[in-house]
Amino acid sequence: MTRKPTVPDADRTPLAMLAEAGVHSIVGYQLAQAAIVTDQVFDDRVGRQGGLRKVEFTILALVQGNPDATARQLARALAVTPPNIAIWLDKLESRGLVARTRSESDARMQHIRITRAGAALVDRSVQLLLEGEQSALAALSAAERAILIELLHKIAMSRKRADSAP
Repeated sequence: MTRKPTVPDADRTPLAMLAEAGVHSIVGYQLAQAAIVTDQVFDDRVGRQGGLRKVEFTILALVQGNPDATARQLARALAVTPPNIAIWLDKLESRGLVARTRSESDARMQHIRITRAGAALVDRSVQLLLEGEQSALAALSAAERAILIELLHKIAMSRKRADSAP
């Protein structure tokens, strides 16, 4: 009978079931593993309770922070096509969470605004997510969490802007 070599905990998957030495240093792998934790927080705190999907929450939060945003701006920010954003906006508008108004300066353009119900849902969701992440990420100190957020934002900011692509 052959014995398996002992694998240090640092080189094991989060549930310590498999060795991950071959992928341990790959940022994308670690991001995917961490996303399992944050996705669960979202599903438990916001998805089931508020009836929101992550993309819907993100659209609402962006619209709340950027009054009069356009569908095109949202599509660029989320790296999706304008038709996909239109579908999500239709869903959010039918739920009374956003409203679209024609631009006074360009009738072809619509501005998206969050409704009171949408703003209340975003505010409540943000609070629930912060509380859930605080609990789920208890292994991190406040300083480590701040560094993690800063580093993740730095990675996200390295994404090429759609309007600067060749």
